[in-house]
Amino acid sequence: MASPPVRYKLFPASPEAHVFEVECTVSDPDHEGQRFALAAWIPGSYLVRDFARHIVTIKASVGSGSRARSVPLRKLDKHTWQAAALPAGSGALTVRCEVYAWDMSVRGAHFDTTHAFFNGTSVFLRALGREDRPCEVELLPPRGRRYARWRVATSLRPARGAGAARQYGFGRYAADSYDELIDHPVEMGEFTLATFRAGGVPHDVAITGRHRADMARLTRDMRRVCQQQIDLFDGSARARSKMGGRPGRAPFQRYVFLVTALGEGYGGLEHRASTALVCARNDLPTPGMDAATESYRGFLGLVSHEYFHAWNVKRIKPAAFTPYDLDRENYTGLLWAFEGLTSYYDDLALMRSGLLSRDQYFEQLGRNITQLLRTPGRKKQSVADSSFDAWTKYYRQDENTPNAVVSYYGKGSLVGLCLDLLIRSGTDGRRSLDDVMRALWKRHGLTGKGVGEDDIEKLAEAVSGLSLRRQFNAWLRGTAELPLAELLAGHGIELKLRPAESGADRGGRASSRAEAELRNRPVLGVRGTAASGEYRLTHVLDGGAAQAAGLAAGDAVVAVDGLRVPSGGLDAAIAGRRPGDGVELHAFRRDELRVFQVRLGAPAPDTASLAVIAATNARGRAAARLRERWLKG
Repeated sequence: MASPPVRYKLFPASPEAHVFEVECTVSDPDHEGQRFALAAWIPGSYLVRDFARHIVTIKASVGSGSRARSVPLRKLDKHTWQAAALPAGSGALTVRCEVYAWDMSVRGAHFDTTHAFFNGTSVFLRALGREDRPCEVELLPPRGRRYARWRVATSLRPARGAGAARQYGFGRYAADSYDELIDHPVEMGEFTLATFRAGGVPHDVAITGRHRADMARLTRDMRRVCQQQIDLFDGSARARSKMGGRPGRAPFQRYVFLVTALGEGYGGLEHRASTALVCARNDLPTPGMDAATESYRGFLGLVSHEYFHAWNVKRIKPAAFTPYDLDRENYTGLLWAFEGLTSYYDDLALMRSGLLSRDQYFEQLGRNITQLLRTPGRKKQSVADSSFDAWTKYYRQDENTPNAVVSYYGKGSLVGLCLDLLIRSGTDGRRSLDDVMRALWKRHGLTGKGVGEDDIEKLAEAVSGLSLRRQFNAWLRGTAELPLAELLAGHGIELKLRPAESGADRGGRASSRAEAELRNRPVLGVRGTAASGEYRLTHVLDGGAAQAAGLAAGDAVVAVDGLRVPSGGLDAAIAGRRPGDGVELHAFRRDELRVFQVRLGAPAPDTASLAVIAATNARGRAAARLRERWLKG
């Protein structure tokens, strides 16, 4: 006999106060005292966020209507409650809570008179001991005529029977378990809606917020990148598509992109059949736009990244996440693969689907390399340790983060690049990281078996036939520089390093200025912001001139050699000087004016660009063939 479902009801009760009313009903509660808990974190964002702090009121009752009676609730810890013991036959137990929703991000819940958005981890209590039961949730609209045109966008499937929701409508929705219930975010409001098909299934794009997006172009471009990734994981479809055959099939029945367009914003969070995205409205393509802008390419990169997660972390999961423990941190050293490899493939997928030119792809790779080289923390923390410490370091960044932490996104993506190029060169192009990802999909994604801490390393060796232990030890658990120049050269690409032209130089392009001129540009080794005649330091980098002189994060530099800091910041203030020159800086630390004698430093060759090497001999032609197979996929 099937277990009865856990039933939920969500009512957007007070748009002006940003409060949801949420019910959770268990028909056969634990009579010794049913426990309920709200998640402490949301999968995909590795920080304990304590969502229960947004619960305003909470109470419990048994029975319904005039026969309902209150049941005492005892709080056990920051996010867990226990109902009082009940005699057998007492009936269904319902817990009602008010949840404050004012987090305009992809991780929480937000509600006002213009729209409502929520993740299940922010609003749906977990009935402990009943997590594997099916769930039903009734979504209600706010009261009032102003909300008459509101719709619902979610990848939750409509329930069956009376009150079942119609597509984009309010009503009853269903999930097979609590884990599935919280993996389908919900948007309510008046949104722009468009649909395209990829992998044989519909993909909805719902955009909330004012915008002027060219929806036809947007959906056309998104379809290309989605189909490219579907074909990547479906190896048979990849072979068929090269011969003009049927494309691959998606691993879900429907997919939904929930996009919130703001004046400024950028971010995404993956789910099993949807993603929540925040972007600047100017990131979206507008009617009549010819070439894709850099900001639009950035948005497509975000789409590509989160969509790739539908395979890599939502279905191919670390063993530490099978199942998720929503009460505490879930530690793994594999985020370099689940976020880093995803970051490697996001731009690669854009290039392979024709949404980035090769020059644009090489420029982005150069920027990624530049970002790593400008992170002193890469010499102190391995990317495996960065993965493990995400909960306490990467997601809790401070003024010393660049000196102590390396990004498992950034370095992980470059480990992916190195691994891909190494396998391709070691097998003369017969195997690649693409094959490793397909093997992961077959062995772990299709079976649900969690990925062990060394399973990816073993599988890469098995797929490639190469011995990779030395490289994995160095690249994942060491802090030495990655052999990027050597591996790129084997594919006919030269990695060029130079000093930056200015603090705004992100790399990726060759400089028009002479190398000697760049080497003579003085640097302080700081990051910060200029405003109102001062430059406030946000970071003081290890080994730099500012650190040697005693400057610290938070200092507000107001003068250089007796002159106010110009609007161009410290770069403009020290322009015309050379490395080794001495300057006097006046800075406020808290409310005390201090004087610092600084010996200006020389710039490091930390700005990368890539260039194709002309194939002038047999070796060069072989490298060029490897490069073409890599870029085409």
